[in-house]
Amino acid sequence: MESSPIVPDAGRGIRRIRVPQKLRNLELFLLVIACGINASAVVLVQLGAIGTVDSTVITLGASLSVLVIAMHIALRYVAPNADPFILPVAAILNGIGIAVIYHVDLINGDTGWDSTAIRQVVWSAIALVCAIAVVVIIRNHRVLQRYTYVFMFAAFVLLLLPMLPGIGQEIFGARVWIHIGPFSFQPGEIAKILLAIFFAGFLVQRRDTLSLVGRKVLGVRFPRARDLGPIIVIWALSMSVIVFQRDLGTALLYFGLFVVMLYVATGRTSWILLGGGLFLAGAVVASQTLTYVNDRFNAWLDPFSQKNYDDVGGSFQLVQGIFGLANGGLIGTGLGRGRPDITPLAQSDFIISAIGEELGLAGLFAILCLYLLLIARGLRISFAGHDDFGRLLGVGLSFVIALQCFVVIGGVTRVIPLTGLTTPFLASGGSSLMANWIIVALLLRLSDTVRNQPRLVI
Repeated sequence: MESSPIVPDAGRGIRRIRVPQKLRNLELFLLVIACGINASAVVLVQLGAIGTVDSTVITLGASLSVLVIAMHIALRYVAPNADPFILPVAAILNGIGIAVIYHVDLINGDTGWDSTAIRQVVWSAIALVCAIAVVVIIRNHRVLQRYTYVFMFAAFVLLLLPMLPGIGQEIFGARVWIHIGPFSFQPGEIAKILLAIFFAGFLVQRRDTLSLVGRKVLGVRFPRARDLGPIIVIWALSMSVIVFQRDLGTALLYFGLFVVMLYVATGRTSWILLGGGLFLAGAVVASQTLTYVNDRFNAWLDPFSQKNYDDVGGSFQLVQGIFGLANGGLIGTGLGRGRPDITPLAQSDFIISAIGEELGLAGLFAILCLYLLLIARGLRISFAGHDDFGRLLGVGLSFVIALQCFVVIGGVTRVIPLTGLTTPFLASGGSSLMANWIIVALLLRLSDTVRNQPRLVI
C-alpha cells in the first residue's frame, strides 16, 4: 500500500513525505500506449479505406483520450491505490471498437450525426464522465451494501420499463429498449449492475442458510426445498425476459450471474447443477413453444441449410459472419481493407466478425487476451478483499463481462446459439458502453479499498 508517512522535522513541526505513486505512473505509461494504438487504428482505417487522413474523427478521438487522462488524474486523488491495468485495457478496447465502427461508416458513406462512430465517441465521453462521477462519489464500496433492497427495486423497475406503452420500443424483435424523444436506451444494461449489487448484499445475509443445510445425493449436498426460493424467483424472472421481452441473451446473463455468485458465496456445486438444469429445461421448452427461440436454435444447428439461410431471421447473418472470419485468415486483411459491411449489424452484434476479418486470428486472440486480463484483474481484486460483500460484488461485476464475451463470441463462432448481447466496449451502443464503464469504475474503487485495508499479520 502506498501512503505518505508522517515524520518529525526539527524546528518545523510535523512534515509529510510524498511517496511517488508507482501504480498511477504505471497506469499513465500504459494509457499513453493505449491512446497511441487507438489513434493509429483510426489513421490506418482512413488510409486503408479512402487513402487519406480526415482530422474530424481524430479530433474527437483526441478529446476521448483527454477524458481518459482526466479519469486517471481523478484516480490519483481519490483512488491512488487502484489497479493500474483496468483503465488502459478498457480504453484500448473502446478505441479499437470505434475504429472498426468507423470503417463501416466510411463504406456506407455515413457522416455527421448519422455516423455510428461519431455517436459512439459521444457515448464514450458520456460513459467516461459517469465513470469519473462513480469513482469520485463512492469512496467506499461498503456503502452500497446498505441499499441492497433499494437496488433490487430499482433493477426491477428498469426491467419493466420496456414493457410500458408509449416509451417501450421493440427493435429486431426484442422489446428491451425505451424511447424518449430522440434518445433510445436499454435499461437492462444498468439493471445488470444493480442486480449484481443486490445479489452480493442478499447472499452475504443468507449464505449460511443456503450453504450449510441439505441432503447429500451421490456425494453432492443439495439444498432443502424451502431454500430453493431465491433461485426459483430469479429463474422465473429470466424466463419472463425470454417470453415477454424476447431476449434470450439477457435472460442467460441475469440467471448465470446469480448462479455463479450463489456458488461463490456457498461453495456448493449443487447450485451450479440445479441452475444449469433449470435454465436448460427452460431453454428447451422455449425452443419448442416460442418461434423466435426455435429459429435461433435451427440457425445454430444447421446454418448452411438453404431453408435456414433464406428464412427471415434465419442463418444469413451467422453465415456471413463466418465467411468474414474465414476471409481474415491468420493475420487479417488489414484495418480499412476488409468488407465488414457485408455482414448485417457488423457494428454491433457482429463486430467480432469484423475485427476477425481485418485483424485476423492473431488480432482476435489479442482482443481476447485483453478481455482475459481485464477479467483476471477483477477476480484478483475480489479474492484479495477481506469483506464478503466486496468479494461477491467483484466476482459479479467481473463475471458480467466474462459471460457477455462468452455469449457474444460463442454465438458469432457458432459455439452456442446467437443472442442479443453486445460485446463489452467494442460494439456500438450507448447504454452498454455506459454500463461497462461504470463496472470499470466500481472495480477500480474496489481495488483501491482492498489495498487500503489493514493487512493481516500471522
